[in-house]
Amino acid sequence: MEILVRPVSGTAEQSFGFEYLSFRVQRLAAGESTSASTAGRELGLVLLGGRCSVRSSRGTWNGIGRRPNVFRGMPYALYLPIETDLTIEAETECDVAFCYARAEQYFDPCLITPADIEVEIRGGANATRQINKIIRPEFRAQRLLIVEVYTPGGNWSSYPPHKHDVHNPPHEVDLEEIYYYRVDRPEGYAIQKVYTTDRRLDHTLTVRDGDLVRVPEGYHPVVAAHGYNVYYLNVLAGSARSMAASDDPDYHWVKAGWNSRDARVPVVTMEMETAAGQPA
Repeated sequence: MEILVRPVSGTAEQSFGFEYLSFRVQRLAAGESTSASTAGRELGLVLLGGRCSVRSSRGTWNGIGRRPNVFRGMPYALYLPIETDLTIEAETECDVAFCYARAEQYFDPCLITPADIEVEIRGGANATRQINKIIRPEFRAQRLLIVEVYTPGGNWSSYPPHKHDVHNPPHEVDLEEIYYYRVDRPEGYAIQKVYTTDRRLDHTLTVRDGDLVRVPEGYHPVVAAHGYNVYYLNVLAGSARSMAASDDPDYHWVKAGWNSRDARVPVVTMEMETAAGQPA
């Protein structure tokens, strides 16, 4: 079973053996374009960096995106439904994540701007992290869920370890999940574990900029190396339109000690772009 996938970039979607999810990242030079079709999938385009326009059979959106990279501002994204043909034209150098989930139902396309993002500061002490909720359970889509997470150097994320591999709503739902990583310096890294209670899965992974981790089941905590801010894009889809998860009972107790939050969080804000002379 392939858990860690080294840099995922190019024109070919990768399903990683999942039933619902597929994913790719494509970098475009200014003036370059690329075309795609959603077919029997819904698509979340997340602008990791740069600005582009999208022409599609469902509409046209110009000037999407502002941040130069994921550590310099808040996200823009575009939701596109099943059976949509599209062309992306890069207005500047552009870095785009294509997040697909198998779908059968049509929902209207929707542009998601920084003003639409719900920001949650989660955890406490050195498990404080920032969650930018891009496509939440309340969003009008069939299966696709997307968030991005910022973990300051030395901090833990997805902690206490949690899982979502059993359909038992409202307490837990069965979700496939992708973690796609960026690190703010090229030599930086994070450590991620993926394990099940019975240790059928028990992986400890060193992840670097551009790596992807697929989580078919089990608990999956992350820690950022000291000195390096770590970003990951979470893409999920599964048995219900929910992000309900259950903590590993061995570690749930640590929440009782979270009586402060790390002052380095939030890592990114809308004001970053405004200060740099870019509209938020």
